[in-house]
Amino acid sequence: MKHWIHWLPAIEILRRYETAWLPRDIFAGLVLATMLVPVGIAYAAASGLPGIYGLYATIVPLLVYALFGPSRILVLGPDSALAAVILGVVVPLSGGDPLRAATLAAMMAIVSGTVCILAGIARLGFVTELLSKPIRYGYMNGIALTVLISQLPKLFGFSITSDGPLRSLWAFANAILEGKTNWVAFGIGLGTLMVILLLQNNKRLPGILIAVVGATAVVGVLDLATRYGVAVLGPLPQGLPGFVVPWITYGDIVPVLVGGCAIALVSFADTSVLSRAYAARLDTHVDPNQEMLGLGAANLATGFFQGFPISSSASRTPVAEAAGARTQLTSVIGALAIAILLLVAPNLLQHLPTAALAAVVIAAAIGLFEVADLERIYRIQQWEFWLSMVCFVGVAVLGVIPGIGLAIAIAIAEFLWDGWRPHSAVLGRADGVKGYHDITRYPDARQIPGLVLFRWDAPLFFANAEFFKERVLDAVAKSPTPVRWLVVAAEPVTSVDVSAGDMLAELDEALHAQSIELCFAELKDPVKDKLKRFGLFSQLGEQYFFPTLGAAVSSYLDINDVEWEDWEDQAKR
Repeated sequence: MKHWIHWLPAIEILRRYETAWLPRDIFAGLVLATMLVPVGIAYAAASGLPGIYGLYATIVPLLVYALFGPSRILVLGPDSALAAVILGVVVPLSGGDPLRAATLAAMMAIVSGTVCILAGIARLGFVTELLSKPIRYGYMNGIALTVLISQLPKLFGFSITSDGPLRSLWAFANAILEGKTNWVAFGIGLGTLMVILLLQNNKRLPGILIAVVGATAVVGVLDLATRYGVAVLGPLPQGLPGFVVPWITYGDIVPVLVGGCAIALVSFADTSVLSRAYAARLDTHVDPNQEMLGLGAANLATGFFQGFPISSSASRTPVAEAAGARTQLTSVIGALAIAILLLVAPNLLQHLPTAALAAVVIAAAIGLFEVADLERIYRIQQWEFWLSMVCFVGVAVLGVIPGIGLAIAIAIAEFLWDGWRPHSAVLGRADGVKGYHDITRYPDARQIPGLVLFRWDAPLFFANAEFFKERVLDAVAKSPTPVRWLVVAAEPVTSVDVSAGDMLAELDEALHAQSIELCFAELKDPVKDKLKRFGLFSQLGEQYFFPTLGAAVSSYLDINDVEWEDWEDQAKR
């Protein structure tokens, strides 16, 4: 029973719920709803979907995450970072049919949700940590640029047909030169964007709400849609989302699967970072596997209730926090408020201009750009900065999904390179310095005659086994005196696989042919257990495994007739 309760954090929250929290959660939920409505509609439009689906994709995830999500105040819903991914899949496949676009997007949510749930059950919540910060910055900056470019035509009051960020930018520029700009729509959109940016750091004034309500009122009162052709949202369908199975065709399967998996990666990467940040702020612990399951459940549910893929929100969560949210009841109240709006007043936003929605998305895209920390990375490690730039260009040139694939490939290559060609060092004794140190960093360090101390700073596995062997033999060849022992300082070695084990057996035979003993010092017990299973313990001899480097050196000096006086021995005289 306790195991299942672990997967339902809402039960534990209800047990500890305090009556004093209720007014704060209700107020915060109502405040949150005023922001969720325009943002949900805007992100639906940015994803190539009718605005109503943005509200469907807001209501359902809020309710489901309140049950399964471990974070007390994290807000889920449509997200600007996912808009480009969804758009890149639904636009080429839907052929301009909004119902087909909604079906494709819903199936992407189901794929994303299923992937997250399976990963959470398998306790794979750590996987997003495999993407380094520069790589995350690269693909997120690329996504931000893609979203911004996709919204520029709407901001200027016209539409374009193109495929890919660069082609869209080219088509946008041509449309401007051809005089397609609706200057009234552009004025409304630009004014909306300026208000949002000016008030985005103001905790008392809801900038998005003020900007959108103001733009809607101006268009409605002055009848700008009729007089100047300003595109507007129009009336929303009345009623709540219903259960619908989003059937897709055979030809849609591959792009939907790829898009759904990409969304699962991006959404959980963002959600895990934001969740950990708020957990630290609230002095609570959040299980990343439970977070993945909560996000997956929310996506799965919204896919079956006419929604599209969702993620956590770095802009709406602070709104809930600033309004006094204490628990996920805030999200429940927000979802209920939107549901009431759809039932009672679906025409309330019919004069909402498309240019204003574009301004909302552009403001969010601007917030996705990371520049300051990239400047810091450039100062301290330029190759990681250029790695980020490659990911950025990959998304901007190839498109979002291929770009994310490139980012994942680079992350894997970066990980393998660090293990494939790790740092190694020959150690010596530097006067006045405790321990044994890299002779390239301490040129005056002395090596004990006939003894090579070799440190390997990585696990030993198939990809680096031969490189290890080459470096060891090179260290032997470059020794200033004939070598009797080679001691591997193995404290950094956390694992050895079968391929590396076979290599060690071959290396031992090669060294024996030169009358050299292969020894290990500071080897971790789990690694030592593997060497025992591989038969290496008996082959090398238990007497050549030492707990410390000092013990190995002492044993060498006791067994071999070597003239050596340590600086510490000199200091004692």
